[in-house]
Amino acid sequence: MTEDLDKAGLLRRVRELARERNAVLLAHNYQIGEVQDAADFVGDSLELSQKAAAVAQDVIVFCGVHFMAETASILAPRKSVLLPDPGAGCPMADMVTGAEIRAWKASFPGRPLVCYVNTPAEVKAECDICCTSANALRVVESLPDREVLFAPDRNLASFVARRTNKRIIAWDGFCYVHNNILPRDVRAMKERHPGAEVWAHPECRPEVADLADRVLSTGQMVKEAPLSAAREIILATEPGIIHRLKRDNPGKEFYPAHPTIHCFNMKKITLRKVCRALEDMAPRIEVPSDIADRARGAIEKMVRL
Repeated sequence: MTEDLDKAGLLRRVRELARERNAVLLAHNYQIGEVQDAADFVGDSLELSQKAAAVAQDVIVFCGVHFMAETASILAPRKSVLLPDPGAGCPMADMVTGAEIRAWKASFPGRPLVCYVNTPAEVKAECDICCTSANALRVVESLPDREVLFAPDRNLASFVARRTNKRIIAWDGFCYVHNNILPRDVRAMKERHPGAEVWAHPECRPEVADLADRVLSTGQMVKEAPLSAAREIILATEPGIIHRLKRDNPGKEFYPAHPTIHCFNMKKITLRKVCRALEDMAPRIEVPSDIADRARGAIEKMVRL
């Protein structure tokens, strides 16, 4: 039946199924427009983590990538967490494994480990506290230690290192979307839109961040856009966020710094797949209890900050 529905029919069916299943739809800011529009809540990694821990519904349909659904399952272990496409992964999260992080920690004894939420559950289980791009600096500053291990994003680690007196020892990982945005891309867009401000995500290369007027997480971009005096903004981040920004700020113009670079994993989630997941109550994301129990403490420390 799902295959015969048009977009409007799919949206009605999704909402009908969500009521029947007592489900909530959470979507990341990088999701395609039709998924964002269908969601009960759209946000960044930190906001979605907080929402997953607090929702009253029995079922969470997580429109994002695998590590995000894992995080929701860890924080809400008695709920069913559905990921509409189980192949929606995160290349940066895959750049570090539990075995690798244990060996790395052993080579730096006594140093606390901060893990970006963009990591597998087995890595979170090995860390002292998690962070997102929105709170990474605050998380690092909350630790009493002078040296801190940070995994897996070297660019986010660099962003933090330039704003703290602590020594950051970084894992050599990166987000391919943000890492592929180059200074020449930003300069080219500035030539086309000379009056525009540049906002860059902390996962960007340091040399791109240096060209930005502001360095902000996606959640911070959403909050700052209506407050900013800028009428035009160039965004050095995944272009999916522009759907929400244009919807919420119709009097402003938003331009991607690199319009052809997308997170293909985020784009795997479609409204049709959301509908099918609710019909089948699958695919479910479950984290083994021994890993989940150890990871939960690090995530909850982050959420409490």
